[in-house]
Amino acid sequence: MSLLATGAVAVAAGGTVLLANPRAAVADPIEDCTTTTGAIVAVDFGHWGGGVVRGCDADPSTGMNLLHKAGFTTAGTEHDGPAFICRLGTGGFNGGTQYPTPAEEPCTTTPQATAYWSYWIAAPGQQTWSYSQFGAATQKPKPGEVEAWVYGGTDIGGTSGAPSFTPDSVRARNTGPSPSASPTATASPTGPARTGDPAAAAAWLAARLVDGDHMENWAFEGPDYPRTAQTAIALAAAGTQDPALRKVLAFLRAHTDAYLYPDGPAGKPDSGAAALLALVAGSTEGDPRSFGGRDLLASLTDHVCAGPGENGKCTAAGDFYGASSPWAQAWAVVALRRAGVTPPASALARFAVLQCADGGMAGSMIVAGGYCESDPGSTSLAVLALRGATGYEQMAKRAAEQLAASQQADGSYAPYAGAPGDTGSTAHAAQALLAVGQGARQSAAKAWIAARQGEDGGVRPDEATTDADPAATEQAVLALTGTDLGTVRHNPDGATTPPAGRTPDPARGSAYLTDRARLIDGHYYEAFPAFADFGLTIDGAFALAATGTDDTALRGIVDFLDRQGKDANDRTVNDWTAIGTEYAGGGSIGKEALLAEVVGRDPRAFGGHDLIAALAAVTCAKADDSTGCAGAGNYTWATSVFSQALGIMAQLRAGDTANAAAPIAHLKSLQHADGSWPSLIPATGDSDVDSTAMAVMALALVPGDEAAAAVDKGVAWIAGRQLADGGFPGAAGDSTNSAALAIQGMTLRRSAHGPGIAEALDFLAGQQNDDGGFNVASEGQRGSDVRASTQVLGGATGVSFGTLRRDLGGTPTPTPTATGTATPTATATATATVTPTATATATVTPTATPTPTATPTPTATQTVTPTGTGTPSPTATPTTTGSPTASGAPVLPGTSVPPAVDAPVAGGIDEPVRGGVGAPVVAVPVQVGSGAVRGGGLASTGTETLVLTGAAGLLTALGAAAVLVARRRTGTSPGRHR
Repeated sequence: MSLLATGAVAVAAGGTVLLANPRAAVADPIEDCTTTTGAIVAVDFGHWGGGVVRGCDADPSTGMNLLHKAGFTTAGTEHDGPAFICRLGTGGFNGGTQYPTPAEEPCTTTPQATAYWSYWIAAPGQQTWSYSQFGAATQKPKPGEVEAWVYGGTDIGGTSGAPSFTPDSVRARNTGPSPSASPTATASPTGPARTGDPAAAAAWLAARLVDGDHMENWAFEGPDYPRTAQTAIALAAAGTQDPALRKVLAFLRAHTDAYLYPDGPAGKPDSGAAALLALVAGSTEGDPRSFGGRDLLASLTDHVCAGPGENGKCTAAGDFYGASSPWAQAWAVVALRRAGVTPPASALARFAVLQCADGGMAGSMIVAGGYCESDPGSTSLAVLALRGATGYEQMAKRAAEQLAASQQADGSYAPYAGAPGDTGSTAHAAQALLAVGQGARQSAAKAWIAARQGEDGGVRPDEATTDADPAATEQAVLALTGTDLGTVRHNPDGATTPPAGRTPDPARGSAYLTDRARLIDGHYYEAFPAFADFGLTIDGAFALAATGTDDTALRGIVDFLDRQGKDANDRTVNDWTAIGTEYAGGGSIGKEALLAEVVGRDPRAFGGHDLIAALAAVTCAKADDSTGCAGAGNYTWATSVFSQALGIMAQLRAGDTANAAAPIAHLKSLQHADGSWPSLIPATGDSDVDSTAMAVMALALVPGDEAAAAVDKGVAWIAGRQLADGGFPGAAGDSTNSAALAIQGMTLRRSAHGPGIAEALDFLAGQQNDDGGFNVASEGQRGSDVRASTQVLGGATGVSFGTLRRDLGGTPTPTPTATGTATPTATATATATVTPTATATATVTPTATPTPTATPTPTATQTVTPTGTGTPSPTATPTTTGSPTASGAPVLPGTSVPPAVDAPVAGGIDEPVRGGVGAPVVAVPVQVGSGAVRGGGLASTGTETLVLTGAAGLLTALGAAAVLVARRRTGTSPGRHR
């Protein structure tokens, strides 16, 4: 899903707009800053061949002012304003040119997390960098503090992408005047701008296959099985040598036992062989549980050493049998995790002994107390093995930091201290650097590798060697294609399609969401310490409603919001919506009202307000920039299609059809001729999967042929955007958030899109981690993300947000009105299907009404989001809405009962219903395993979801009370929101 922008408008209590001045002030002399006064800021221009430039502000008030008074200039985005720093420049580098240039980044809206200016802080005396939890406009530097800006990539939360220089290297020393008042520069690693040709490298490898199906080695007779296996993975990564790859696979299957059992069939399987063969199977869409007649995964899990011995096959407890190096140990862990198998705990714990004091991994299977010297290959593979593994996040982070710090100035990596760079080490490092979001360093490494490629396509192992080498070329292909052992996927027998049948596990997903380390006091999620992220909290509630796995946790969230519970800064949900103030956000009010409706509470008396009356009150009569109105029918400060759709669904579910008419008309007007919707309001010409899914869910509640036709076109457009792996393009790339929303959209017309839905479910299942949470996207930084997980759990049910219901009871609900709502939703595939009859009974409808969360594309933690204290909105005479009644059919565990209906849906579940709010809604949960309904939250349902810190749209308290209106990003191309 598209990420909310971080900046926006911060309005202080007095009404002053707090926007940073993009111009640099006269720089304070560097000597004016000392270890106890002033603050230093350092900006790394290494991405463009420059160095680290630092400057001083003797009396800084904010991080933004520190930049300007230190002599730097800034520029924001068109969408977020100057508060989000998109470009930086200084007279000390290239004549003051601001970077990135418009050709690299248009700065229309929040940049992707793979390339942006990340913001880092080191307090006085602190020896390491911390990712800033605030934006530059709200960060207040401490005396003696040092701040840094680095261009490149980092993950949500800043666990990668830290500055390559230390805080002490740029900190004020208080040693007297510097030679010049101008900022000074320090060199930073860069590499030549070369990309390499992986297809040529793959052709070179294929030409060296003996008999066209295997590799051999001059050092011994017969096949070189490890080299052959790694060649197969390289050919799969390139995807250009399918005939050769098919022959290699046939050879490996035929010789599996010879490779797997070096001591003969009576012996134990070698873990290195089992791991590489399992990786070959996974990379080519084979089954590692049945490759060459062997279960390769069992060969690993069933043979973990209990201690040293076994004739030298076990160095210590936790070794995979026969693992002769940390490489083999890491291969095994990657192979198991790739196949969805949790590695044995002792095997993961073994890495704690292998990790050296500097964070890198040893080059051999050392024991506790043994001499430890970091090896770049071992370190890189360990990063791939441990990233996202629960309990090993810190270990992986240290390894990644050591890897980044050991890169040489030319972008290469040396196999050992004092040696020149070599291709194998550099290629392994490039794979790991990309996996943890170190895009600039990965690019430098990749460029160095490309410079070693010859005209024949082969890659030399180092600068001094003149001939290409198979081992170097195999690893180079993965680096040049931007893949690694865990992500290569290519079927040489045809189109790469995910195996059917897999679905996300809702029980594990819900457990991840309700873990008290994430769900604070069982009530809310935080974007950063002490600040509740109310938008994300509602997303979590939608996810729990969808899965039906933890009503206790769901009730805890709902009660907290309904009773106006406060976070550690005394903020309530009303501060987030700004209800009753001139900055009230229609999308956030709609989202809150929708939650009340989902759980069976009255949206006209929820959180101390009549939310339905408030929506009517914030409906724009005309375009007005001062109220965030793009035109008649838009809601105030609803600057995204998400926001507009949320408000409409809330109004229609409440029966307020008259007041919803203008917002519906505005939403319809935004649809493109191809059926898609843009992300932002006003529209910028882009087309967005997430926004289109939200729009069709809203319009599916609208009666009439015109709305039904709009839904048809929108769903067809969504289906046409599906990628080969079953996923969908979003702001973060191949996004889980987008895939989840696409499932909900396509399920409105399920009979036409069943195969696509199955493929998307399989894609999502493949992104679920050991801890139950989900990755933001299939590429880039791995590891579970709360926001992505809320969306995936709800989206997997296929149930529209317009029909989600999980009645918690305990609160009176209004009686139904005479109008009707019609929305084709999920077809029945659960174990106990309830078929609609011609009587007034209702079929079981999954309770998931996910709210789309602006997930992936973790954008920079530059945030400007002072929240405002909401005052009560005017009350209004409540109108009645549909109240849930039990159907005559049994209710499946984990599902919810839809509102009572008066008649069956004509023409079947997929036929567009020409009714209104009150027309029957037939929705049965999509079967996702064990009969349990898998659902998910509306991952930051696009509205004014104030995504704090790592995601964008940070909600920050600014003194007394101010309101930030967060906005969603849009995209001009798939996967890129502008």
